[in-house]
Amino acid sequence: MKTLKEVAVGEKAIVKRLTGEGALKRRIMDMGVTKGVEIYVRKVAPLGDPMEVTVRGYELSLRKGEAESILVE
Repeated sequence: MKTLKEVAVGEKAIVKRLTGEGALKRRIMDMGVTKGVEIYVRKVAPLGDPMEVTVRGYELSLRKGEAESILVE
């Protein structure tokens, strides 16, 4: 499995698991990123932080640390 951070711009991925702990995991889940959800990577900033993704029909910005804690297929 790879992390969301490793998904290229323009690709889609399915969330398999969240590896974050406590507040980080809860925050990611509150944004709608849960197991089985499809994520489309729209843009990535020049230095890779943050990245813009589409989740459940809306745009969301995620930092590197958050993207690394999302395992995708």
